[in-house]
Amino acid sequence: MLRALEIRNILIIERLDMTFKPGLNVLTGETGAGKSILLDSLGFVLGWRGRAELVREGARQGEVTAIFDLRENHIANSVLAESGIPADGELILRRVNMRDGRKIAWINDRRCSGEILRRISDTLVELHGQNHNRGLLNSRSHGRALDEFAGLEETVEKTRKAWNALQEAQKSLEKAQRELDAMRKEEAYLRHSLQELDQIDPKPGEETELDSRRRLMQKSGRICEDIEKALFSIGNDGAEGSVSHALRWLEGVAGNVDGMLDDSVTALGRALIELEEASVSAKTALEKLTFDQTDLENTEERLFAIRSLSRKHGTLPDELAEFAGELQSRISGLEQWEANFQSLNDMVAVAGSDYESMSTALSGNRKIASVKLDNAVRSELVPLKMGLTEFNTEISASKPGPGGIDAVRFVVSTNPGSPAGPLDRIASGGELSRFLLALKVCLIREGGGPDTMIFDEIDSGIGGATADAVGRRLAMLAEDRQIVVVTHSPQVAARGSYHWRVAKRVENGQTISFATPVAGDERVNEIARMLSGSKITNEARAAAEKLMVE
Repeated sequence: MLRALEIRNILIIERLDMTFKPGLNVLTGETGAGKSILLDSLGFVLGWRGRAELVREGARQGEVTAIFDLRENHIANSVLAESGIPADGELILRRVNMRDGRKIAWINDRRCSGEILRRISDTLVELHGQNHNRGLLNSRSHGRALDEFAGLEETVEKTRKAWNALQEAQKSLEKAQRELDAMRKEEAYLRHSLQELDQIDPKPGEETELDSRRRLMQKSGRICEDIEKALFSIGNDGAEGSVSHALRWLEGVAGNVDGMLDDSVTALGRALIELEEASVSAKTALEKLTFDQTDLENTEERLFAIRSLSRKHGTLPDELAEFAGELQSRISGLEQWEANFQSLNDMVAVAGSDYESMSTALSGNRKIASVKLDNAVRSELVPLKMGLTEFNTEISASKPGPGGIDAVRFVVSTNPGSPAGPLDRIASGGELSRFLLALKVCLIREGGGPDTMIFDEIDSGIGGATADAVGRRLAMLAEDRQIVVVTHSPQVAARGSYHWRVAKRVENGQTISFATPVAGDERVNEIARMLSGSKITNEARAAAEKLMVE
């Protein structure tokens, strides 16, 4: 509940500190005294949209602080926790409006965005009035009001979770579909590339080996010519023949020289053996280096094929085999994706079924509750002098969403035989006030509604017994929560537990608005002023006292 409101340099308010309590808090004062500025200041610190410029003339900045007491299970605690803001039962909102238009907000001395501020404030205060749409005048809130009346919050939350689960499943499916489509577009390329690689089946190191062999083949003709020349030089017509002749000649005379030629004979024998080995080795090399043109063409064809694949896929020749494995993995992954895609389809179907079940049940409960709410509101309108008014909760099909499949709207007919229409278009200002009050009484009887509600001149255009009925219902609403009422009706003001009088004065050439708590005789005089005008008579005081004790 709102405990305190501190205003500094906002429009015609220089400095104002107000304390509020549980129950019915009443604000009265003449037109133009500054009551609306108080609400503008509260709306500013709560992050509501309002006047663009609030800073008092001559001031550098305007500032508003609102202090709330939170019960342990208040929903604001969850929003604070989600936002990482500490809470200990006391909530302090502070917002500054700089002269240049900048606005800065704090929650419990922690800087926060306007979005977080509004999320918090929506859980704290509900504002109703002829010129405000934050309450039941906003048709978007009608469904929430019906759900509160019917106690369907838990079902609504389950429906919201089912909707979120469906949205997540659909997002996953859509993402998988995009990836699958992209992979399918690539599938033909993958399979063709893999087929090319499989046909050639390149091995690591093969490109280097083929290149070396090709170079050798290209040079083999000249090499073989040189080997053949060498073989001729070694053979019988060359070195081998000469050494054989020399050995034969030396052996023929070696016996006549007492061993003097033995070493020469032995050396020539070894030379013949070495020449024979050299000849054999050269002949072997010659055989290996003898290629036909087909061998060269086949080697070049495979080498060029490997190099072509290497360029095509932007990978090294030695890595083509590994790349082929990657292609196979991607093709296998496509097949797995198709299986996963079907699984996601199944998940969407299950989530859709869950949401349909939850939203259908919620819709049925709403239709049952709407009849009960309509009867309750009609009964409540009788003492508010609107017994001939028709009130109906209209439920129609809407686009599925987190709140279900229903569009809920309150429609009324204020005169018998007149067509029904939207609440905020058919009813006059005074009638709107009473509709709002009747709805709130019905909702709160079922345990709905926030801890703090503000009613801004909802008694406008009514008086007498009707105003008295409004006052009594506001007092009833305030029995277990905090109600703040800005009113011009003495019948309403007389029901207040706490009373503030708003007025203004001129100081140093500037108009200053201020608020003063009134009690006892001062309160009697204020209600008497509301009854009789600026001149307070004994009769007016007596009437005020009578109103206060009834």
